Amino acid sequence: MPSGEGQQRPPVWPSLADWDAAPHNRWAFQNVNQLFPTATVARGAGAVCGFARRPQDLGPIPVTRLDGSAADVDAVLAETYSDGFLVLHRGAIVSERYFNGMTAETRHLSQSVAKSVIGCLAGILIARGLIDPERPLEHYVPALANSGYAGAAVWQPLDMRSGVRFTEDYSDPAADFVYLDMASGWKPRSRPEAPATIRRLLAGVEQARPHGGPIQYRSIETDAIAWVCEAVTGLPLQRLLAAEIWAPLGVERDAYFTVDGEGTCQADGGFNATLRDYGRFGQMCLQLGAFNDRQILPEDWIAGSRRGDEAAFGAYHAIQRDWYPAPTYRRQWWVLDNASGLTCARGVFGQLILIDPAHELVAVKLSSWPEFLNADHAVNSYRAIMAIAAALS
Repeated sequence: MPSGEGQQRPPVWPSLADWDAAPHNRWAFQNVNQLFPTATVARGAGAVCGFARRPQDLGPIPVTRLDGSAADVDAVLAETYSDGFLVLHRGAIVSERYFNGMTAETRHLSQSVAKSVIGCLAGILIARGLIDPERPLEHYVPALANSGYAGAAVWQPLDMRSGVRFTEDYSDPAADFVYLDMASGWKPRSRPEAPATIRRLLAGVEQARPHGGPIQYRSIETDAIAWVCEAVTGLPLQRLLAAEIWAPLGVERDAYFTVDGEGTCQADGGFNATLRDYGRFGQMCLQLGAFNDRQILPEDWIAGSRRGDEAAFGAYHAIQRDWYPAPTYRRQWWVLDNASGLTCARGVFGQLILIDPAHELVAVKLSSWPEFLNADHAVNSYRAIMAIAAALS
C-alpha cells in the first residue's frame, strides 16, 4: 500500500470496518484517498488567492471547559485530538497550526462540514433560477417519485425538515445511517438488504411524518440535494463544485470526494481539502459570498443561512440550548446564535468551520476524535474559539 499525504504509512493498515475508529482514524482522516475511490474537485489553472498574515500567540488565552475547570487554548487543542487549526481575523491568518503529522498540503476529511458546502452550491443554482426551492424533489429527479421524498419541496431537505424515515443515532448499530455508510462504500455490506449505492438508498427511503415538520438532522438529506444539483446542470458533483465554488475561490489544491460503486460523490461527508482551503471557503461565507475579487455566492443566500426557525429546532436538539446562545439549523448550516448570525459547519469526530460575523472571525478545526460525538470536545472547542474572538476584538 502507498504511504499517504499526511502521516507516513500506519503500523497497521485500517480495514473497511475500522478505518474511522480510534486509533486508525488519526491516520485515515488525512489519507482518505489511500482507502477509497475518489473524484477530484479541480482547483483550475487560476492564481492562488493568498492571505495576509498577522501571527499571534493564541495558546495562552484562558478557556473555561464545559465541566467548569480552567484551561487555555493550547490545552483544548491538545485534548481534542486536533490535526489542524486555523484562525482568520479580518481576513488575515493570525494562527495556523498543524498536529499529528498533518501539513499545509494535506487534504483532510471534512465529514459533515461537506453539507454546508453543498448547501452553498444549491444556493447558487437557486439564485440562477435552475432550482425552485418550492418545487418537489421529484420534479428534478423523477427517480424519487416513488420514494419517501415524493412531495417534499427542495427547501425541506435543505433545512433537514423532510419527512423521510432515516435514523442517525451513532451509538445505535442498527440505525439507518449505517445503510448510508454501506451504500457509499465506507463500510462492508454486512446486511443483505442494504442498497448497493447512494442513489438506490435515496430511491428506497420511506416517509415517516409530514414534510416540513421539525428539524431532524439526517445526512441523507444532503445527498438528495446534491442529486437535484446534478440533475439540473447535467454535471457530476465534483465538476459542478469545481466550476462554481472551488476554482473561483483561488484555492491552493484540488479537493476530492469519496465515491460509491457508481461513481456518485458522497455529498454528505466525503469531501476532503486542506486547512487553508477550508479557510478560504469560510472567509467567503463570512464576507457574504464575496472572495477573490468576485461574488461567488449570492449575498442574500448566505445572509439567510445565518437565521433559522428556532421553534422548528424543537426538543430534538434541546440539549444544544445549554451550550450555544440561540441554536437552530438552516440551509445545511448549524446556526449557533440566531441573533448574531454565528454559524458553524461541523462534522463528526471534530471537524468544524465556525463563522463569527460579529467578531469578523473564521476558525477551522480538523480533528480525529476517538468517537463520533463528544460533548466535552465540541463545547470546549467552541469556547476556545469564542475566547479567541473576544481576545482579538
